[in-house]
Amino acid sequence: MIFDLLFLDFLTNPEEIIKIGGLTLLLFIIFAETGLFFGFFLPGDSLLFIAGLFCKEYLKMDVWLLIVLLVLCAIAGTCVGYFFGKLAENYLRNKKENFFYKKKYLDMAQDFYARHGMMAFIMGRFLPIVRTFVPILAGMVKIEFGKFLFFNIVGAAIWIVVMVMAGYLLGKTFPTITDHLELIVVGMVLLSAVPVVVSWFRHRKQIAKNDQNI
Repeated sequence: MIFDLLFLDFLTNPEEIIKIGGLTLLLFIIFAETGLFFGFFLPGDSLLFIAGLFCKEYLKMDVWLLIVLLVLCAIAGTCVGYFFGKLAENYLRNKKENFFYKKKYLDMAQDFYARHGMMAFIMGRFLPIVRTFVPILAGMVKIEFGKFLFFNIVGAAIWIVVMVMAGYLLGKTFPTITDHLELIVVGMVLLSAVPVVVSWFRHRKQIAKNDQNI
């Protein structure tokens, strides 16, 4: 139990992931969080920001090479999510809920897609949970793969460039920003959670409205 808690704490600490896991773990987490249903709790936004901030110090690589690798992993992860959803539609609809899978996450993604259409694959990149389950949903409802792939690539590129370059440029402009890293990560988590909470309440409100109309 203690080991599980320590491991979970490690996986949700972006600086430790970069410092200890290096490039390999960074790429795997971005791959997993963008299409594998059990990766929804991973710190995608803050991890990308920290990766940009420490790309020279910990990762020892050029920021644009890092961005290219991350974009490729984000695209690959989303494609895996799409085909998983396409092949496992019945399994997911009937799967028993647990910590790693709850039907409400799929409902949130479906609600977000219903409101934004194909733009959900671009806008949803900036929303935790949504970015994990929207590609799975796309496979389940059998959206044309070519159309999905185009918006997937655009969304991955915008998300990765914005988050990584934000960390990189802020680090160059304000070198002492690393002294306040914990506050920055907490702030990013809270900001990214706001749209998810709003989306969930909208979804619940719509369900209540539909129940009243029955």
